[in-house]
Amino acid sequence: MSTRSRPARARRASVALIASAPLVLAACAGTVNLDAAPESNAYGCAEISVRLPDEIAGLDRRATNAQATAAWGDPAAVIYRCGLPAPGPSELPCFTVDGVDWLLDESDAPRYVFTTYGREPATEVIVDNDVVRGPDALRPVSTAVASTEPTTRCLAATDVFGGGTVAPDDGADDPADE
Repeated sequence: MSTRSRPARARRASVALIASAPLVLAACAGTVNLDAAPESNAYGCAEISVRLPDEIAGLDRRATNAQATAAWGDPAAVIYRCGLPAPGPSELPCFTVDGVDWLLDESDAPRYVFTTYGREPATEVIVDNDVVRGPDALRPVSTAVASTEPTTRCLAATDVFGGGTVAPDDGADDPADE
């Protein structure tokens, strides 16, 4: 064996070791173990997932082990899952963030669960409110969710009991207006 081939092999091994170091360091935070939602393979989930941000409220995105999921922070303070069954009428408060309607379940406060309303498949965002405020987590996720079309929207009390409109105005003339 020539002495020239040893240094070349040693250099290749060193380069391979150095090149793999960032992968080892990046894995230090660990993968967040989540369960995929029943419809996580839906096209809408893929549309949303590719638009999710790398950072939410200063929290870096982490690797997850399930399709159509994401997590931010170490430990995870914001968790995203897509592919849930669409919720029906609910007594939970409903509000709009950047054009996306969300139901708010605060029964496990300060851990709040936000679920999209009027979009299929539904998306869920779980927020540890001790680390990040719900609206700060929802704004960047709403931007991604807005890539899917709404099928319905939240109704206000005035929509149900009079004084408001249920359907968005499409600009067409309404015969009742004449």
